[in-house]
Amino acid sequence: MKNLLVTGGAGFIGSNFARYMLQKYPQYQIVVFDLLTYAGNLDNLRAVADDARYTFVQGDICDAAAVRAALRKYRIDTIVNFAAESHVDRSILDADAFLRTNVMGTFTLLQAAKELGLERYHQISTDEVYGWVDKPAVEDDPLIPRSPYAASKASGDLMVNAYYVTHGVPTTITRGSNTIGPYQYPEKVVPLFVTNALENKPLPLYGDGKQVRDWLYVTDHCEAVDVVLHHGKIGEAYNVGGENERENVEVVKMILDTLDKAPDLVRRVADRSGHDRRYALDLTKMRALGWQPRHSFEQALTETIRWYENNAWWWQKIKSGEYREYYEKQYGERLRTSEAVTV
Repeated sequence: MKNLLVTGGAGFIGSNFARYMLQKYPQYQIVVFDLLTYAGNLDNLRAVADDARYTFVQGDICDAAAVRAALRKYRIDTIVNFAAESHVDRSILDADAFLRTNVMGTFTLLQAAKELGLERYHQISTDEVYGWVDKPAVEDDPLIPRSPYAASKASGDLMVNAYYVTHGVPTTITRGSNTIGPYQYPEKVVPLFVTNALENKPLPLYGDGKQVRDWLYVTDHCEAVDVVLHHGKIGEAYNVGGENERENVEVVKMILDTLDKAPDLVRRVADRSGHDRRYALDLTKMRALGWQPRHSFEQALTETIRWYENNAWWWQKIKSGEYREYYEKQYGERLRTSEAVTV
């Protein structure tokens, strides 16, 4: 493993992973392959732009010719696929892009990995493929996705397993919990609430805010993918979580407290359709590889908040144009009919 194609590498976790790998492995070449849709951003890779071991290629993972050309040109031996449509709310509004990228894109990459005989294909997945759980999910639990986003990711996982079983493609999968940290597009709940609070704008809290998520800091997520790439068993999936289960209302309260903002910024809005109540992961398999999360919930959230507080240059220009159109579509009517709530 020496030449990695990091698809979706200009997005949130992918860009953090590219920077992490370049820092840790001086002998590795990292080629970021990204279409630069709304959440892809070359500012995320500004810190490594002048590194001779880093190359950026703008391309679509559904474009088989472009994928194969990049694999051949840069002598890629490993694909790490972060490329995905990943926001549940957008998948509810319009699922088409999710099926294209998360299913057909995964197929295109797997087919290329098979034909060119790559050393490894690694799929970045999500805890949402297990659906709403009463106890922490283990890797061989049934996949019971409940949103179009989760269904598209579960479909990708099943295709990865099929290419391993049928064609012998050397695959691995990591299923990560809710990840936070620098460079996350501000449609997701934590950067949305942090940046809104910094601008003294309402924080739209879905329903009663009692939905439980497991929070994972992005560098911990990157380390886990690294460990699986180098020590994971071919054909296996691995759960990657922070073991930081919190209700959304707790997260909102800590954001406001950390930023010293008034609690009356919170607005209770109509809940998301089919909103899963709890995600949780059993980390036994990852611990057996010697990995465990380094960040507590308080550390992860505080570091994330401080990054957005200190990097307004990054997010202020994002929260315009396409973002404003989406925000109005998703929250406009909800906020107009919302009620203030003290957390």
